[in-house]
Amino acid sequence: MPRMKDKYVSEVAPALMKKFAYKSPMQIPKLDKIVVNVGCGKEANGNPKVLESVVRDITAITGQKAVVTTAKKSVANFKLREGMPVGVKVTLRQDKMWEFLDRLFNIALPRVRDFRGINGNSFDGRGNYAFGLKEQLIFPEIEYDQIDKIRGMDIIICTTAQTDEEAKELLSLMGAPFEK
Repeated sequence: MPRMKDKYVSEVAPALMKKFAYKSPMQIPKLDKIVVNVGCGKEANGNPKVLESVVRDITAITGQKAVVTTAKKSVANFKLREGMPVGVKVTLRQDKMWEFLDRLFNIALPRVRDFRGINGNSFDGRGNYAFGLKEQLIFPEIEYDQIDKIRGMDIIICTTAQTDEEAKELLSLMGAPFEK
């Protein structure tokens, strides 16, 4: 069992049950999935190697094969046609999700330069948390010599919490480094 999942079962779930006085253990919020997204924009359009390198990086970071995302609409100003590749995403669930979260909170985020914590206000109103990273180099799986360009990524942590307060408490107990 992954370390974070063990922590959730033994410490976090009982603490949430006590704090919010849930009547049933099924009401306790839990992590549903983590989505990691990298947008490449126009540069993926002309050069297929860009997409290959992004897929390779995200696959190394998450431990799961990345999926290429395509444009849903045509936008003339951006020289974008429907169906063109524009980015890469990975949806993590179960054990891979727990292991990624452990590496994110304990290894990657502390490696960010001048890191003071992640913003505690980035919840969407339904218990999901989203934030962005400016570079993929903070993950130990990425070698500096192997990358062609520094790219950022969006990470969305989806929970079953009904409110932002519940979700923030869940992530805090899991070890999320929110700024003070």
